[in-house]
Amino acid sequence: MGQRILVVDDEKAIVKGIRFSLEQDGMEVDCAYDGEEALALAKQNRYDMVLLDVMLPKMTGFEVCQQIREFSAVPIVMLTAKGDDMDKILGLDYGADDYITKPFNILEVKARIKAIIRRTGRGREEKERGRMLEKGGMRLDCDGRRVSIDGREINLTAKEFEVLELLMKNPGKVYSREKLLQMIWGSDYPGDVRTVDVHIRRLREKIESVPGEPVYVRTKWGVGYYFA
Repeated sequence: MGQRILVVDDEKAIVKGIRFSLEQDGMEVDCAYDGEEALALAKQNRYDMVLLDVMLPKMTGFEVCQQIREFSAVPIVMLTAKGDDMDKILGLDYGADDYITKPFNILEVKARIKAIIRRTGRGREEKERGRMLEKGGMRLDCDGRRVSIDGREINLTAKEFEVLELLMKNPGKVYSREKLLQMIWGSDYPGDVRTVDVHIRRLREKIESVPGEPVYVRTKWGVGYYFA
């Protein structure tokens, strides 16, 4: 069965073009044209990815992204017409996994979708399935892509989970920001290392009792990040 994608944009011509192209690749596509409709569909259905425009009627894409993150870790790619780096970082700060700047090439969009899906749970190889990691009260289910601390489940985005999984599988090993960007986002990712810092900060806010004094994900100053 093909992947199921939710495409959200108030420009119907863009939605039509993306939908046609993705369906040509065997994907199932749902469409929404404002923020409220997008949020309702995200609550009602299970998607492999959400393509979410920033500028939407009723609710902004950032608001939709933030609310989706309250109940789902589905990969979210922001579509933005603005080239300003702060807008892109803001999108990631709200829980997005990636961004694509308009105008875009539909082939680039499809390549990015496939690359992200490969790196998320449904694209994992069988050798990853069923594995469980436990350290210091933290329990990470590689199969179900769930994280809990002392029995309390923590809702992570796809990228936050992948960062934590990589660090947790290699405790004590320090990864530079550049290495994490390459391993988690891929060598073709157009963003820079600030993306890693944003995700580490958000991850710490969720898993650390005192984010400024992390117990799990620590910093080796001038080198990178590691799992203690």
